[in-house]
Amino acid sequence: MTPQLAPPTRPHPHRLWGAWAAIALLLVGCGATPRSAGPAPWLAAWGSAQLEQQPAPTAPGAAVAWQAPLRDVSLRQIVRTTAAGQTLRVQISNLFGREPLRLGAASVARVQPGSESGRPVLQNGPVTPLRFRGQRELVLGPGEEAWSDPVALELPALADVAVQMHIVASPAQATVHPGARIHSWALPGPHADTVDWPDAAAQPGWWHLAAVDVGGAAPQPVLVATGDSITDGYGVPPGSYQRWTDALARRLTAQGRPGSVVNTGIGGNRLLQDGLGPRLLSRFERDALSRSGVTHVMLLAGVNDLGSSHRQRATTPDSRAALLAELKQGLTMLAAQARERGVCLFIGTVMPYGGSGYYQPGPENEADRQALNAWIRVPGRFDAVVDFDSLMRDPARPTHLRREFDNDGLHPSLAGYQAMADFFPLPLLERRCTAQ
Repeated sequence: MTPQLAPPTRPHPHRLWGAWAAIALLLVGCGATPRSAGPAPWLAAWGSAQLEQQPAPTAPGAAVAWQAPLRDVSLRQIVRTTAAGQTLRVQISNLFGREPLRLGAASVARVQPGSESGRPVLQNGPVTPLRFRGQRELVLGPGEEAWSDPVALELPALADVAVQMHIVASPAQATVHPGARIHSWALPGPHADTVDWPDAAAQPGWWHLAAVDVGGAAPQPVLVATGDSITDGYGVPPGSYQRWTDALARRLTAQGRPGSVVNTGIGGNRLLQDGLGPRLLSRFERDALSRSGVTHVMLLAGVNDLGSSHRQRATTPDSRAALLAELKQGLTMLAAQARERGVCLFIGTVMPYGGSGYYQPGPENEADRQALNAWIRVPGRFDAVVDFDSLMRDPARPTHLRREFDNDGLHPSLAGYQAMADFFPLPLLERRCTAQ
């Protein structure tokens, strides 16, 4: 009997959580449609998926400014906006907080190109203050989020932006994204409007920062890539922008194609169960379908569900069959959600992980991976399939990643991430799907 999954609902905030080989492009339900005239109101240009940071003692040797919970400290957080625009707005989040988040002030500024991988240097001129309903101060109650008022800021594609905020007080349960692949900077006191931060201390991650939208741009594709650590960019050096989505955004820009790429992956994330972040079934609406102007979603998930199923426990044919049935049903539910919203859903096949020392899969797990991929490739299930498995698997050892694309048996190397970006078929972004 097929297990029945409960329909995904938005949970309470405090409980959230690809050439080298053949490609299967199963284009069903999508059709090319003319683009409408006139500028779009808002386009998602950057975003991250939010997690809860549980209260914990500050690590020994941590800078004073990073003592948790944050009190009377200013943060400079660097984001790369993938769509050009003339105006900007920022979303601040206290999604997981159980106490209020209090900001004294916030601002934005362009970062000088080339400085973001080290200590970021702001471009000449003053920072641009942010206001929230006309006020510099912002108080967000537990589970609340807020967009800033729009500000004028000329942004080309792939601009680096500093978002500065003075945190008067943050909750013990901070709302964060630890897998930022870039450092944020902290300085004691109110420095949201200060240009020079010579004594700031660095730490990887983003805090209470959920999204950046741009306005004034012509209508264009907005692709949200979501999934696990392969999307989140495990192994990418901080500030190097070598996640596969970063390389895809550069490819679009180099070819003169308009389009935004937003990454909402979470390392360790699973489709079916909460763990390192809320399960995809519960966060798909927020982290993918609700992003401003979204037109396409690229989903790559399942390896953690398969890999974790046998860690520290025995599996049986019945338990493995049940997991496969639940994964298929979960993906089917996400496809239905996307179609209801008129968003094209692209699915990536699960890549080999036979060399993983973390999951150490056996023949049964490999058989399950192949069975899931065979099901994914059936025409008509999704709007397109991007066959990352065929790209990344080693022809001589199909249970393993290609040596040149392999970081640790589970995650791609930097060359692997670049290969994924090069493999993604850009014509998919010219298609539009209609609500069903």
